[in-house]
Amino acid sequence: MIRENCKVIISDLDGTLLNQHHVISDYTRSVFQELHQQNYLIVVATGRHHLDAMPLVEKLGVPLYLVTSNGARIHSPSKELLFSINMESDTVKSILSLDIDPEITTVLFREDIWQTNRHNEKLNSFQKEVTYHPQLVDFKKLDDYEAIKIFFTHENHDKLKKVRDLILEQYPDSFNHAFSLPICLEFMDKRVDKSVAITKILEIENLNFNHAISFGDGFNDEMMLASTGKGLIMGNAPETLKNKLSHLEVIATNHEDGVAKYLSESLLK
Repeated sequence: MIRENCKVIISDLDGTLLNQHHVISDYTRSVFQELHQQNYLIVVATGRHHLDAMPLVEKLGVPLYLVTSNGARIHSPSKELLFSINMESDTVKSILSLDIDPEITTVLFREDIWQTNRHNEKLNSFQKEVTYHPQLVDFKKLDDYEAIKIFFTHENHDKLKKVRDLILEQYPDSFNHAFSLPICLEFMDKRVDKSVAITKILEIENLNFNHAISFGDGFNDEMMLASTGKGLIMGNAPETLKNKLSHLEVIATNHEDGVAKYLSESLLK
């Protein structure tokens, strides 16, 4: 049934297509090259910035649509920018003016750099090749706050929940937000979501979500997973996501090449 209807493969990156070393394995690469040979449309949808994500997906060696910053950017298989939306400067400034715990690493995703209030070694480790450079700043001294998204990270999930609640209390209907990982909280423009961006791509290709199979492991994948004809949750996803989408199948972890193994067994055999 999957093989008959499926024309589109959609995958998140971190915790999904990337293994525990934040790279695409040779096995995953070989499976995606075979999928391309069989004319499947491939979409990668990530919370990462496009400058960060592009060298990672290039390792697949296939043309693909790239959705980045949770849907704030769409690039075509030829790397043409198809869609772009930012958070306004005053909006971002108002969030940063709130009483946010200074222990939390705060990041503004800008077009060419990411600005942060503190050096974070774990965050830096997610980039194997540094194509998107950090800049340490005092957020009180910026002239312009326009950003693609705001990113908060801390090892203590409860601290991030307090930040989420603080922002939502002040601005209950102004933003879209998600935990991409339990240690990563992201706020975007209200119109930004991976599923919205993917809808735009499917319209270009005269397809719809019923033709798609998707893979993800975070709450920023929730709408994408729920919308596709077949949504699959990674074994390494948080239990809270598995419980919330309990009707969806859970597959092997990203450490085990779960996406590639599932696709090989379901579509290529």
